[in-house]
Amino acid sequence: MSNSALPINFNNTEKAFAYKTDFDLKRARFLFSAMQFAPLVKLGTKITPWAIKSGLPIKGIIKNTLFRQFVGGESLEETVGVADMLEKFNVQVILDYGVEGGEGDENKYEAEGNYFIKVIQFAATRKNIPFISIKITGLISTSLLEKLDTTLSANSTDSLSNRFKSKFEQLSPEEQAQWEQLIDRTSRLCKAASYAGIGIMIDAEESWIQDAIDIVATQMMAQFNLGKVVVYNTIQLYRSDRLSYLSDALEEAEKSGYIAGLKLVRGAYMEKERARAEKLGYPSPIQPNKASTDRDYDKAVRICMSKIERVSIIIASHNEKSNLLAANESGSKELSPSHSHLHFSQLYGMSDNLTFNLADAGYNVSKYLPFGPVHEVIPYLMRRAEENSSVSGQTGRELELIKREFARRKI
Repeated sequence: MSNSALPINFNNTEKAFAYKTDFDLKRARFLFSAMQFAPLVKLGTKITPWAIKSGLPIKGIIKNTLFRQFVGGESLEETVGVADMLEKFNVQVILDYGVEGGEGDENKYEAEGNYFIKVIQFAATRKNIPFISIKITGLISTSLLEKLDTTLSANSTDSLSNRFKSKFEQLSPEEQAQWEQLIDRTSRLCKAASYAGIGIMIDAEESWIQDAIDIVATQMMAQFNLGKVVVYNTIQLYRSDRLSYLSDALEEAEKSGYIAGLKLVRGAYMEKERARAEKLGYPSPIQPNKASTDRDYDKAVRICMSKIERVSIIIASHNEKSNLLAANESGSKELSPSHSHLHFSQLYGMSDNLTFNLADAGYNVSKYLPFGPVHEVIPYLMRRAEENSSVSGQTGRELELIKREFARRKI
């Protein structure tokens, strides 16, 4: 492929929705219209998890609405159809088993780790699935991560290197053993991913457990990102401290001689973060407004693009300006749109105008595709509903594009 990408038009709805039938488009219009009503979404996100746990017969309704829009299927095998469809449009896939964090026992965490290896092996059989995504909270107790985070935060002014050498002196012998099991478990996943030629993305989670997650991710990058990029950490730029962390992470990678793998996102826990900060009386880690988040996100893009030979980035954004910025930066550097250190990604079921038009212009772009039993992915679905009702302009933009495609198809 040449070093010059084709022009990108994010308003081209014919390309954006070529994969959707008229029926699919009507369902999407119904869902995004419903998500415009914030009070309805708020009520639904409270009632739905309770209804599922209570055994009420609503699984069919959820599966045929939110689930079908935002999830690839209930099993790995069910994702094949979606992956095959996306491949026809040169769109790749990030597979995400929709298990959420919680408390369990070591047998549960070991089982989850083994299942992630199965996901890696499955991805390796598909041409257009170069990545899988994992949550560290699926592999260890959330309460232990929180305790570790408190320990590490006390030394937050230390360099990353020094913090990684922490002896976790506040942990009991049993907790230290659990931490070591987590490192071993995650290392096995990364080793399997490296062997299979699959990238592994470590999701960002809540701020009060993120320091410990960052340590795991950085240890894995230092071990596996030497000759190629296997491991990616996730940076949430809606946090006011993450631009500083980004600089530290890049400095650590350069000093230690590995290639940083970074997925740049805005964030997914804003309301939860602010509520907890207010309840416990500490300053909110969240940016004061959207403009500040956008500013830091675009700064992060520029920083990474300026070091593109030493960092592999995934622009995981639904913001048109940020995606164009990355594309334009790559053009100004005369990089091939298919450069192995530049990748774009959007959630399945959202921002098709970005994904399919980027793919058409020759860029590496993927859909983040969760899968899992309906009851397991309910937390994910509730976040998508909340996100679309609270993010300024997102639902309106989705509806505008869908209606434009309705007019083009004359339906």
